Amino acid sequence: MFEDRYGSDVLASGWRDKGKKVSRPVAAELDLVVEVAGDGWCGAITGVEAGNVELEDWKGRRRSFPLGAGFLIDGEPVILEKALKKPQGRTRTASGSFVAADDRARIALPSRILVEGKHDAELVEKVWGADLRAEGVAVEFLAGLDLLDDLLRDEPPTAQRRYGVLVDHLVDGSKEQRIARQILRGPHGKHMKIVGHPFVDVWQCVRPEALGIRAWPVVPRGQDWKTGICRGLGWPAESKEDIGIAWQRILSRVTTFRDLEPALLGRVEELIDFVTVGEQ
Repeated sequence: MFEDRYGSDVLASGWRDKGKKVSRPVAAELDLVVEVAGDGWCGAITGVEAGNVELEDWKGRRRSFPLGAGFLIDGEPVILEKALKKPQGRTRTASGSFVAADDRARIALPSRILVEGKHDAELVEKVWGADLRAEGVAVEFLAGLDLLDDLLRDEPPTAQRRYGVLVDHLVDGSKEQRIARQILRGPHGKHMKIVGHPFVDVWQCVRPEALGIRAWPVVPRGQDWKTGICRGLGWPAESKEDIGIAWQRILSRVTTFRDLEPALLGRVEELIDFVTVGEQ
């Protein structure tokens, strides 16, 4: 008896490759020992650059070879491929916090952070979004501090449902300060925290340097503030669409907490701590 290398079908394809070893892909990691097939050179990988792999033999001699097929590991054929880069150390979120080992979003907590408008919510999401999802904290916008009373009446805060409120232009003597003081002195104040920044609008919480300007334009009293800012920067300001485009242009320049004013950073961190107190 003898083995028929052609099989029972004399017309079958692939008989030439029968018994031939197939090369498997392997990442070209540093210190991996490989042999160059047909050359006999054997060494440890010391570097991968410009499509080549450098090998160092036991005598300290180094040679470079093109990545790809033509290598052996323990006598088995392999295809060396460039290894994917691994992140160096712990990575951080846009807010500067370390990324949690388990960064899956949690189910939203009853407690929440309230902001005055859509732009405030978008800015908070861009910088603190990863942290808030990890904590399970939702951000909602009120479309104006004047509407906070309605929310408190319909969904009053409790020890288990705390409200942290971020307010624009919270300075001495302002309308916003009077409203905040009145609410905090009322029946819901125990389970609320109201903080704010001193700027007219959240746009100014973005540092001018992030936009490539020395300072925000000064808007004359009596003129719509956002319209005045756009005109001062030489941007279109004839419609709501123009204002919306201007904001997206500003928001696009924010990548990390370093692009924001400290007066906002500390206040948002305060609110996150307040609404997550006692949570695991």
